[in-house]
Amino acid sequence: MSTLRKLMKEKGYTRIKLKTTATNHLELKAKINKVEGNFILDTGASSSCVGIDTAEYFKLFAEDSDVKAAGAGATDMLTQVSLKNELKIKDWKKKKVSLVLFDLSHVNQALENHNADQVHGIIGADMLEKGKAVIDYKSNCLYLK
Repeated sequence: MSTLRKLMKEKGYTRIKLKTTATNHLELKAKINKVEGNFILDTGASSSCVGIDTAEYFKLFAEDSDVKAAGAGATDMLTQVSLKNELKIKDWKKKKVSLVLFDLSHVNQALENHNADQVHGIIGADMLEKGKAVIDYKSNCLYLK
């Protein structure tokens, strides 16, 4: 066992194995409201988000939002927001999670163009901060507390 892994275990962190996609993104499985999906880990995304087309799938109650989404080659996209959700990544769980919903089709089209699996959403800096995240690039792992 690596020194980092041992230290993180002692500090009470959950270790989550990450998968590197064909596009060099880090991917992980997570559950929103007990429903599993595929997510990209994105330290540059301020908010965690899901595709607007997955609202029913993840049992989300969505409201229109004044926030315009930008990123990954698209700007000024209309968004919705869903409050009070449960997010679970392996054994790490957070309640009362707010998620931004917007059209992720451009992201999934880019992934598909590189023969990578489509994703349901993005785990962003908001959750990484809540979980005091440590990313171990050498072992392709995420640690959350």
